[in-house]
Amino acid sequence: MSPENVENLRALLETWNRREPDLSLLDPDCTFEDTVLPDQVGERYRGHEGVIRAAENWAAAYEWLRVELEQIVDVGEQLVSVHRMKAKARYTSIEFDATFAYLWTFRDGKVVHFRGYADPNQALQAVGLEE
Repeated sequence: MSPENVENLRALLETWNRREPDLSLLDPDCTFEDTVLPDQVGERYRGHEGVIRAAENWAAAYEWLRVELEQIVDVGEQLVSVHRMKAKARYTSIEFDATFAYLWTFRDGKVVHFRGYADPNQALQAVGLEE
């Protein structure tokens, strides 16, 4: 169990929601993988620039977007964060209300890898937990 990693993740997510991400909480060589958005599945984004590019691509599809942290599950050097997303698609005006999750891997208090999951249970299963 790592309270430091939980606090670092909370701090990172809070800055991200303000659209001012604190990249110092990400390792400069961190990697992001997404299994949620069809146009990002199979893509790997590396480093601070890659993570920012992935986030910008993700947000570009929406007229408005709100993401709320619902839960953090601590499994040592890894954390699972569960989120609720409410959004309105930019071109179709379809509104979404969905839950998704990220699996975060830390080293020395910084994120070295994270992966998005459309189903939070998949993220929990990836760390050996089932909910």
